[in-house]
Amino acid sequence: MSAGDNARPIIIKKKKVSGGDGHHGGAWKVAYADFVTAMMAFFMLMWLLNATTEKQRKGIADYFNPTIPINRISGGGEGAFGGDSVFSEDQIAQTGTGASAQQPSEQRQARGQHSAEDLKDSADGEFEQIARDIEQSLMGVGGESMVSEQLARHIVTRVTDEGLIVEFFDLENEPLFKNETSQATDITIEIVEMIARIFGLVANDVALNGHTRAYPDMMRKNPVWELSVARADTIRLLLADAGLRPERIGRVSGFADRRLSAQPPLSVRNNRIELILLRN
Repeated sequence: MSAGDNARPIIIKKKKVSGGDGHHGGAWKVAYADFVTAMMAFFMLMWLLNATTEKQRKGIADYFNPTIPINRISGGGEGAFGGDSVFSEDQIAQTGTGASAQQPSEQRQARGQHSAEDLKDSADGEFEQIARDIEQSLMGVGGESMVSEQLARHIVTRVTDEGLIVEFFDLENEPLFKNETSQATDITIEIVEMIARIFGLVANDVALNGHTRAYPDMMRKNPVWELSVARADTIRLLLADAGLRPERIGRVSGFADRRLSAQPPLSVRNNRIELILLRN
């Protein structure tokens, strides 16, 4: 037997190395990335809810709702496109504000269906434009004013949920009414005539609010309630004399000294009248 026959056989072991333990792999990174993305989306949602109006949130919701473009349009015929072709002037889905042409004919005019909210938004937009035009006419914003500088010092305007408020008030040595009565001064008559001309250009109803300053508590009879109502009613009569139709007056109210606009409560600035052009 040769020496080579007595040699031991050579055995080679191959050790299979598997992936590292859990903390050495990459699966946790994917899960963590998904978690961070979800948290980012959550905080983005919270921010949007706080930073947007109800109308803006509805617009965002409509964008992600695929049924809105189908339900609120007027197309001709059936099918996903509401017509034979999305490029057809007659068949293309429309919102009801007009066909795709700038000035479509009656035959090619879209026949849309407006929701109550769409009509309200349209009316609100129209009123906002009216309010801006009236404010510009009164205060001379961006053009000539219809009011002299002397009258303009008595007037402020603002737009609220109720409508456009034109407020005019007493100044020191320039009262709206004579001697703590409801008798209008010449300045008040001029202001009312001018406002009546402007309000006569639209058809909205009008409301009147009378306010007075506070009076000392030691007075035997406090006149604030009677005075605020009487002054508001005087303005109502002046508006009618100036040509504003009486049926447009929807409300005449007196608030006495309960809604002060300046301090101290005895300030003459609190003697004021609010003429409100109401929203439709």
